[in-house]
Amino acid sequence: MTVKEQMDILRKGCAEIISEEDLESKLAQSIKTGRPLRVKLGLDPSAPDIHLGHAVVLRKMREFQELGHEVFLVVGDFTGRIGDPSGKSVTRPQLSMEKIMENARTYQEQALKILDPAHTHTVFNGEWLSKLTFEDVINLASKYTVARMLEREEFRDRFHEERPIYIHEFFYPFMQAYDSIALDIDVELGGTDQKFNILFGRTLQREFDQAPQVAILMPILVGLDGVKKMSKSLGNYVGITEDPQESYGKIMSIPDEVMMTYYELATRLPEDDIEAIGKKLVSGELHPRDAKRRLAREIVSLYHSHEAALEAEEEFDTVFLEGGLPENIRDVTISTEHLVSGRIWGPRLLVMADLASSNSEARRLIEQGAVTIDGEKVLASDEDLTVRSGMIVRVGKRRFARIQVN
Repeated sequence: MTVKEQMDILRKGCAEIISEEDLESKLAQSIKTGRPLRVKLGLDPSAPDIHLGHAVVLRKMREFQELGHEVFLVVGDFTGRIGDPSGKSVTRPQLSMEKIMENARTYQEQALKILDPAHTHTVFNGEWLSKLTFEDVINLASKYTVARMLEREEFRDRFHEERPIYIHEFFYPFMQAYDSIALDIDVELGGTDQKFNILFGRTLQREFDQAPQVAILMPILVGLDGVKKMSKSLGNYVGITEDPQESYGKIMSIPDEVMMTYYELATRLPEDDIEAIGKKLVSGELHPRDAKRRLAREIVSLYHSHEAALEAEEEFDTVFLEGGLPENIRDVTISTEHLVSGRIWGPRLLVMADLASSNSEARRLIEQGAVTIDGEKVLASDEDLTVRSGMIVRVGKRRFARIQVN
């Protein structure tokens, strides 16, 4: 493709490109020399699952692949030990190497559901960062001032509010930037919250006599609450490998006002189709519920199949519109040794059934009226409940378990 044709594709959906002139120049040079651009995305495996927010950037990476460029998925096995302070008001806890590698394997498998496996270079930055000597690190640190580092919002706010900033946190942007140097990267992608880190890479590449990388920043997808960034730790996410029924139900729960953002960032629908949906919503020709149903089908189809999306929609209708039960309810076995005269404390039952992560969360769910057994609401969090095989425990709108007593 020509430079203009490639730019038209790559520009779509971006929040910012720094700079477009640099990208056009790099694309022109690529066409002239036949050398594909080297495009990087760094992923720190701080959590095990990739969600729709990550997918916004991964799908842009896929576009680069389809245009014939080389994609490098940099798994931060080394940087993950520090953790990116982006958006964090406190120091991140450092993960163990075992946990990092476990998450990294999952990230790699899930990312390749979006990227083309045959044209994806998956690399681990420990390969080069672990080999740096202390002298190398001192040399890197001499390239940037503390004053410039404190321009970063997270650091600036913590400094002014006299909250701790540890020296090791300053090294995160150095390490991410060094990834670009080690791989001689032309373009780095990330969310808008990664602007400081990616521009840091441009600065450091100049110090190493490399052409500075182009920064392509993608919009941040808000979570299911419609307010905060999609995040597994906040529980407001849709994982790309979640069950189709779970994904469909979650998408149907998003606020109407963020629905068009999801259409733009989380589907592959053409711009004209998305624009038409928006106009019909404004005119009242299209009901928000019907628009959201199509959104849920589009997203589930993208990561599973069209047939899976239709089945998920049918189950959603059965459960939420007709008041029925899903076809496949998870069976949970409760041993009689946990029962006293056939009864068990309500919060403990929810935890054992994996319907709550802790007794305190289980108590809160019961007190909020979110728990039913065989359709009857559980009214008190301090009571023991009679347990019998076959009873259906439901939490909220989407979580079910069928209890079996053994």
